[in-house]
Amino acid sequence: MSRVDFYILGGPGAALRERFACRLAEKAYENGYGVLLLTEDDEQSERLDALLWTFRQGSFVPHATLAARDGEPVVVGRDEHAADDAVLVNLTEHTPATWRERRRVAEVVDQREAVLRASRQRYRLYKEAGCEPHTHRIEEGRR
Repeated sequence: MSRVDFYILGGPGAALRERFACRLAEKAYENGYGVLLLTEDDEQSERLDALLWTFRQGSFVPHATLAARDGEPVVVGRDEHAADDAVLVNLTEHTPATWRERRRVAEVVDQREAVLRASRQRYRLYKEAGCEPHTHRIEEGRR
């Protein structure tokens, strides 16, 4: 069974959510895992592609968008069937169809009402499927 982790951020905003996703990708990469940052749309993919270069001074996360991928361990894009062996960091409002085939799924949740509502639905779906999601509350000032 997949391990599903919900990271509940202390504040609202797409930028906060995307920055935290970059931190997760960096940590997974440093621990030897591939990562798929699953995005809602092409604009979000572009923002994350740029942010992975700048989110933290001194960080290096070898990455590419799905369209430009050439063996990089971290990929950004909308195709949840890509990078099947990677940790999936979900930045969409839907439950990925491939979640059961993943070793790990990370759900990044900020405090916007629409994001919270969608994450509650995903949490219930995971539970109904027999998964026991883990919840982590992330302090706003933590970087």
